[in-house]
Amino acid sequence: MTPLAVTDKLFFERADSVLDRATAEATLGSALSRSDDGELYLEYREGEQISLDDGRIRSAGFDTSLGFGLRAIAGEATGYAHASELSDAALRRAADSVAAVAAGYSGTAAEPPRATNARLYSDANPLGATGFPKRTALLAEIDAYARGKDARVVQVMASVIGEWQAVQIMRADGNRVADLRPLVRLNVSVVVEQNGRRETGSHGLGGRFAYDHVTAPQIWRGAVDEALRQALVNLESVPAPAGEMEVVLGSGWPGILLHEAIGHGLEGDFNRKKTSAFAGLLGTRIASPGVTVVDDGTLPDRRGSLTIDDEGTPTSRTVLIEDGILVGFMQDRLNARLMRMRATGNGRRQSYAHAPMPRMTNTLMVAGPHSPDEMIRSVRRGLYAVNFGGGQVDITSGKFVFSASEAYLIEDGKVTVPVKGATLIGNGPDALTKVVLVGNDMTLDPGIGTCGKNGQGVPVGVGQPTLKLSALTVGGTAT
Repeated sequence: MTPLAVTDKLFFERADSVLDRATAEATLGSALSRSDDGELYLEYREGEQISLDDGRIRSAGFDTSLGFGLRAIAGEATGYAHASELSDAALRRAADSVAAVAAGYSGTAAEPPRATNARLYSDANPLGATGFPKRTALLAEIDAYARGKDARVVQVMASVIGEWQAVQIMRADGNRVADLRPLVRLNVSVVVEQNGRRETGSHGLGGRFAYDHVTAPQIWRGAVDEALRQALVNLESVPAPAGEMEVVLGSGWPGILLHEAIGHGLEGDFNRKKTSAFAGLLGTRIASPGVTVVDDGTLPDRRGSLTIDDEGTPTSRTVLIEDGILVGFMQDRLNARLMRMRATGNGRRQSYAHAPMPRMTNTLMVAGPHSPDEMIRSVRRGLYAVNFGGGQVDITSGKFVFSASEAYLIEDGKVTVPVKGATLIGNGPDALTKVVLVGNDMTLDPGIGTCGKNGQGVPVGVGQPTLKLSALTVGGTAT
């Protein structure tokens, strides 16, 4: 069955359904009759989560949600109403609320999103009652495997998370599109102890596919091995030095710095409102030559990918920075219309209870010509940051602080001792100009990213090659 047929059954043909499709279309058309844009967003979601800590299942849950969000846009104003009751009556109440935003206004309906027949991931639901016991048993296997690998392992934490989301988006002109979205993730953390010192290592992976992509033995064992490797490296770490120094960023997950410090500043709403550090700089050089950054929602099976965004627009590969020049922004329909630009398929929302806004999908820096070894050899004294933990960024100024969960000193062109407590401090616009070497090893993250904005969380991806920055402030703990 097509996604449209599946979602028709979920929303209009349920045994307990009191929402009629023809009535919904008529109500939608009336509610948006004087608006510039808007849509009815219908969503069904199943989700499960199972977590293990220290040999015992600590939590397990399964939930479903069903509801709609109705939006009307008049100029810059937005009316939004949502309900978990799927009925003609609830939709009429929502329509009365959102229609008020266009009172006394005569809008011109925006063109609908272009159609697409792309399918970037399987439609199949990865969840299922028969699989729940198997996934519980898998976590016990992970615990036993980690403890058997090294006698220094004193604690193991692991979790599996799965979701299946079905959405249908209806427009006042009769256009309807639908999407079926699987999403799974495996997380592993290992605590090791040696001579009274405890350290932790973590690894996770996931994407828009079935559970077997993360629960196959060679996959989950690889995740455990990586978490254990990081923990053992941290056992040997020394306090990180502080000061301004050359920094080499590893490939893959360190792209989270690119996402936070630069990506948010290239979202359309911040630039339209001129609250981004990049506002007004379109067409100018904002980064070193060789730096090309794209947001690509079309990568198959990736965590941040979407066949269509949450407004019904097909996602795209949007070039943001090309060879150091700012050439584009990530746009939803509202901001694209107001800025007289093209919607890029970046209108996203956490659920039916939230209005969409411009959000990243998979944000990455394109590979360059240099090898990682070449970068390391060129550093006299600096920091090699391989993995990151948490971070903070201010969108208006671009200032950021990120903690490195795995980092090493570089001394006389060689990677030497691991360091602990290193933080990278700077601002996104300035850091872009300090990229002096771009690696040839562009790697995507393993599929673990979640992005927060205005209280909404959505799954995202990041990626980058190894990068060398000429100078960055490093906060350390060495005395």
